[in-house]
Order: sequence, then structure tokens, then C-alpha cells
Amino acid sequence: SVPEIDLIISCGRKSIIPSLYLKKNSKKKIINIHIQDPKVSLENFDYVIVPEHDGLDGQNVINSKGALHYLTLKEIKDNHDYLKNKINKNKQQILLVLGGPNKYYNYDKKNIQNIFENLTSLAKKNNLQIILIPSMRTPVNTIEHATKFFDNESIIIKNVDKKAYLSALSIAKYLVITCDSTSMISEAALTGKPIYVAQILPKRDDFRFRQFRDLFTKLNIIRNLENKLEVWNYEKLDETSRVANIIKNKIK
Repeated sequence: SVPEIDLIISCGRKSIIPSLYLKKNSKKKIINIHIQDPKVSLENFDYVIVPEHDGLDGQNVINSKGALHYLTLKEIKDNHDYLKNKINKNKQQILLVLGGPNKYYNYDKKNIQNIFENLTSLAKKNNLQIILIPSMRTPVNTIEHATKFFDNESIIIKNVDKKAYLSALSIAKYLVITCDSTSMISEAALTGKPIYVAQILPKRDDFRFRQFRDLFTKLNIIRNLENKLEVWNYEKLDETSRVANIIKNKIK
């Protein structure tokens, strides 16, 4: 028998069938919400939440700017001191967050070398200390390359370490994120800090990534990483809370 539930939130393709099965076979009226484009009729769901850059419209569609994520500003603040003892107190910090290869972007040595060289010259010019944080998708050889490439003063986190990631987001003056990760760019936008996108040449048409970056450029959140650094402000982006409030009000 179907358990008694009021609300289902599903995300991604694999969760669609269980969501529809439960909704159809429950004695109660279940509200089901799906995150991301379900690629099936939107009428199967009460609400569908998709990023604006996906270009999906419908009466029950709620658009988010960028990707929804789990991070909160409070978590970032609470972890501020985690990397404190590694920081050079006489310098400000520039953070590089690495994504990883996907269908659209290669993490070959030349692409990564260009980003590392650019970052080093910016750090020298602006008297900054580099912090490098990998993600779950970052190849081991890219992290090894970083440990050999950067000087001893740079803080290279070698493993996936959420506390280090949050601490670095809180500490750093400038944030640099590779172009392959819409979710980490969306997470960084919580901070209101300047976000630079480190470009990697795509190996196929990266249309949706470009749409996302165009939107975030228009919102004044991101700029391309080139050979100078500036500080600018934008309204901190907390789409998860905003969308949650919309849904709460609708469900009431």
C-alpha cells in the first residue's frame, strides 16, 4: 500500500516514476513538486521548478535564477574560521573552485595550465594568496598538477572538504569558478562577492551553460576571468529560499 504522505519533492529523471506512482495510487491528495525539466508532460506535477536559462514555460512552472542548492549564508559564516590558521594575515585571498570534466568541457592539462597561470599572475599583481578547492568531479591529476604548480604559500585543499569550501567562500575577497559548474556559481552568488568565471573551451555546443552565464552577467554577478581584478556589488542571490517561500504561499 502507498504510505500516507502529503508532499513529494523529486529531483532529476530517476525520481519521476516513483513520484507519479505515489501521487496516482495514494488515497490522499498528494502535492508533487519536481525540480529540473522532467522531460515528460508538466501536467503530471503540481509544480515544476526549473532554472530560467532552461527556457521552460507553463502555468505550474516556477523559474529560478541559476541552480537550486543546499547552501545557506549562515553555514558559510559559521565555517569562516576553519581555514583561519592557514591564512596569510598580510594578504587578501583569491579562491579558485574547480569543477570537473563533463560532456561539454575537457580538463586537459593545457586548459587547466592556462587558468593556473592566469591566477598566479593576478595573485602576484594584486598581492593575494591563492586558495584552491576541488569538488567531487575534480580529477585527481588536476589536483596533483595544482600541488606542483602553486607555491608553498598557496592553500591547496586536496580532498573534497565542505568546511574548507564554506570557509574559503567566507574568507576570500575574489571568487573564481570554472565555467562547467552552474551549481557552484549559483552557490557562490549567495555571498554577494565578485565572481569570476574561468573559461575552458567547450568541446561541443554549450548553449545552456552560455544561457546561464548570460543571465548571471546581466544580473552583474559574474564576469570573465581576464587579466585584471575589480570589486563590484550585486544583490546576494538566495533562490532556494525565494522559491521555497513562493511554494509555501501557494500550498497554503
